[in-house]
Amino acid sequence: MAPSTQKQWTTTGKGSFHDTLKLNSSAPVPSVGDNEVLVRFHGASLNYRDLIIPAGKYPFAQRDGVVPLSDGAGVVSAIGSKVSLFKEGDKVVTLFNQSHLAGPIDAKALRSGVGGVVDGAAQQYGVYDQYGLVRAPENLDFLEASTLSCAGLTAWNALYGVGGKVLKAGDWVLTQGTGGVSVFAVQFAKAAGARVIATTSSKEKGERLKQLGADHVINYREDTNWGETAKKLTGGLGVDHIIEVGGPNTLNNSLAAVKLEGVITIIGFLGGFKAESQPTMLDALTRICHVRGVLVGSRQQFEEMIRSVEANDIHPVVDKEVFSFENIKDAYQYASDQKHFGKVCIKIE
Repeated sequence: MAPSTQKQWTTTGKGSFHDTLKLNSSAPVPSVGDNEVLVRFHGASLNYRDLIIPAGKYPFAQRDGVVPLSDGAGVVSAIGSKVSLFKEGDKVVTLFNQSHLAGPIDAKALRSGVGGVVDGAAQQYGVYDQYGLVRAPENLDFLEASTLSCAGLTAWNALYGVGGKVLKAGDWVLTQGTGGVSVFAVQFAKAAGARVIATTSSKEKGERLKQLGADHVINYREDTNWGETAKKLTGGLGVDHIIEVGGPNTLNNSLAAVKLEGVITIIGFLGGFKAESQPTMLDALTRICHVRGVLVGSRQQFEEMIRSVEANDIHPVVDKEVFSFENIKDAYQYASDQKHFGKVCIKIE
């Protein structure tokens, strides 16, 4: 039996996360409806999105007072009378957009983001529709599984989400930095037999990328024209899939690196919204490439990704610093300072 109260963080107002994150040590544990599942969370992970929501910079739907963190893993504690997908004791992971079950995302799904509109994993217990959860991979622990909802699924969608352009053995993939999406993309690409060019800013992180399987590593601080360098590494043909996380400050290099009819998937804007040289839509024409934006992926894609994670025994990269639930603000600061490699995780007791 679940208790009647729990510990729960919420994000209220706009400003520094130090001020907007509030801990309630006696929040009510929600009851389950007929089609709902009560999850006892044991692990959660941070995304860049979590850092910009308090600052008012997140461009999609959000609700004041929401429980943050889209990514959570735990155990089914109770189920509604009409739930058929899960039973008590099952290990589950949250689906980022609760209404994005299959196919292209629509307006309804766009407004169903966990940790933005729907209460997220920064709590001990959460209630979700049964279709808003997926079975956790059998080969992962709770912290590892908690990294899949956003970063893992986004990387999977980037590589497999365009019909006729899905990743295949021998393709070239370019990743930027060592955040969650980029590291997942390296792992998924190598599991598929692709070749990876990774960019980073430090020798130490470069060595870790090579350990994950990256075939070439470029230090973007030392080589400001890394896009041209990446294209040369492919024999001049260009890169098939580019995981674009930087935004305007890196897009020009991505355009320089991409193959004819290659795909640039825009995932984030770590470098901000503006740059001295802003690419335009016409660059997709002059480079003859596909440029697409994604907001994570569907439940169907999530299940496909989990099958690959299990079949290839892929283990997400969890940063060495794991934070306690009570010290969630320290986790935010650590991620904000970009001290991490892979995913910043929170253990929920």
